[in-house]
Amino acid sequence: MVEIKPKDLARNARQLRLDTLVRLRWLAITGQSLAVAGVRFGFGFPLPFVPCFIAIAASVLVNLLLRIQFPASHRLSDNSATLLLAFDILQLASLLYLTGGLQNPFSVLFLAPVLISATALTPVRTLGLGLLAVACATLLILVHRPLPWFPRHALDIPFPYVMGIWTAILLGIAFTGMYAWRVAEEARLLAQALAATELVLAREQHLSQLDGLAAAAAHELGTPLATIALVAKELDHDLPKEGPIADDLKLLREQVERCRTILTKLTSMGQDTADFLETISLSHLVEEIVAPQRMLDIDMEIVTTGEGPEPMGRRNPGVVYGLSNILDNAADFAHEKVMVEASWTEDEVFIEVRDDGPGYAPEILLRLGEPYVTTRSAAERSQDEEEIASGLGLGLFIAKTLIERSGAQLTFVNASPPGKGAIARIVWPRHTFERGAAILPQGSER
Repeated sequence: MVEIKPKDLARNARQLRLDTLVRLRWLAITGQSLAVAGVRFGFGFPLPFVPCFIAIAASVLVNLLLRIQFPASHRLSDNSATLLLAFDILQLASLLYLTGGLQNPFSVLFLAPVLISATALTPVRTLGLGLLAVACATLLILVHRPLPWFPRHALDIPFPYVMGIWTAILLGIAFTGMYAWRVAEEARLLAQALAATELVLAREQHLSQLDGLAAAAAHELGTPLATIALVAKELDHDLPKEGPIADDLKLLREQVERCRTILTKLTSMGQDTADFLETISLSHLVEEIVAPQRMLDIDMEIVTTGEGPEPMGRRNPGVVYGLSNILDNAADFAHEKVMVEASWTEDEVFIEVRDDGPGYAPEILLRLGEPYVTTRSAAERSQDEEEIASGLGLGLFIAKTLIERSGAQLTFVNASPPGKGAIARIVWPRHTFERGAAILPQGSER
């Protein structure tokens, strides 16, 4: 059975690839070198050229050591990534100390390491790196070398303006850090939820393929079984008709015939897969998802209405799983009754699941179907695979994803007063629901 571990997915999604960080540092090294060389040789401004390039060389040395020590595909642990980003902040601070402190317009680059951390590390580590950047910026207000400028012309920048730059850096770190973390976290959650959906769908498809495998196995076993039957028949002719051996041969032939009967059934099932397994009417689809719930104390009612002949569709394991998940959710929150209504017109096919429970909470109603939106408390969550998905808010997301892949539209609403309860409504265009069934043999309808 496929096991979904959201915590493992989250941890793996956060790990920063070493090659990414190394490439970004090479980009920073190139920019720093061009800036220092341009100021010194392009503008002719005096600045501590050698100390600046020593600071840049430190970044070059770190990159070379990382390239030698680790492969490009290596993923950094949180501790390693935090230390490397902290080094980038300190290296930038040393360059700014040599070139004017916060008066240097490149002081805004303090935001870069914090931004990277916000997209790849935990909020606590990002906060730590942000505080380190703010501390370095604060220190550079008080201690720094003069800003490179024209000889014999001092550039005196007012202190309030410098404090404005410090405030801009502080607010920039806070705002961009929170914004980048939020965007990256939503992308990670969506990727994890889609991965969980793919795992569930793969399991359902695997189960649906077992019937075909059984038919194939029956076909392959036919030849050796025929050989056994032939040998048993020859031995029956050659050996005495009475005695223990004769009784054993009789039992062997009876069991061979029994195996033939079983294999014949399996083989015919494989030949009629399109008839019996792949094509299903709307009412049989509803009965299939309701049947496991009839053992519960909840009253399950099925209503089937429609115009014209009942629609026949191709059996889709993802749709069956998604509908079952929605019905499970309705049964969990219903007080006494759940109603499943299946209907159709010439143009559309509908399935509506209603319960008489409290309905969806208003604060989550508009977000239902998004990953990690749940109405369950932590105490209600189970360790079973499917309950893990629903307890973490993945159940309805997986159901919505699988059902909408089939071309349907799924909506969640609450019953209008004086009614009560939740309603899940699934609507297919009729030609979409019946897509694939038309190419099957005409005898497939039942």
